[in-house]
Amino acid sequence: MNQIILILIAINVIVSYKGFNDVIFFDRYKFQIQKILSGEKIRMITSGFLRTDWMHLGFNMYALYLFGKVVQVNFGTGYFIGIYLVSLLAGSLYSLYQHKNEFYYSAVGASGAVSGIVFSAIMLYPDMTLVMFPIPIPLPGYVFGIGYLLYSIYGMKNNVGNVGHSAHLGGAIGGYLITLILRPSVINNNMLLIGVIGVIIVGLFLFGDKLKGNK
Repeated sequence: MNQIILILIAINVIVSYKGFNDVIFFDRYKFQIQKILSGEKIRMITSGFLRTDWMHLGFNMYALYLFGKVVQVNFGTGYFIGIYLVSLLAGSLYSLYQHKNEFYYSAVGASGAVSGIVFSAIMLYPDMTLVMFPIPIPLPGYVFGIGYLLYSIYGMKNNVGNVGHSAHLGGAIGGYLITLILRPSVINNNMLLIGVIGVIIVGLFLFGDKLKGNK
């Protein structure tokens, strides 16, 4: 395993484990709208290293392991860390935008960061074959990417599960944009895919307010 990915996984495991056993620590660093709007902006980063349980942590780290090495090998360690952190922050910013009037809203997880890494890898190799639990069917990367976006939009609109779908979307947007900036040649990998994802992202910015879940 690549060393930087191992370090990131270790940091996530250590911080999450601390949160599992220390409620005060967990509450101090989780994503919480009222606290963030009151000035505790650090929560937008620290929340990305906390989880609610081992399963949540395991799925996030498994995805980071699978896709992270693809991104790191192509961009190098510095840019890989940049994509990870930019995607994490993008996920938090989009969640803040979507839930800014819901002072009680809180969340944790690296969904934004990992989503950005996943989308960066898919843009690099859109024809890669993916088998993601619980669907044991090989899917091309571009099918998974578009399906992931559409499901996250549906989940955010309908409050499906205890999942931060807005963080998924924000992270995916962050990974998409920074990969385009760092390597615009990825457009040649699959112009249709890049275009479709771009249209979805523009739609999110234009009509995002209409995607707020029904309370």
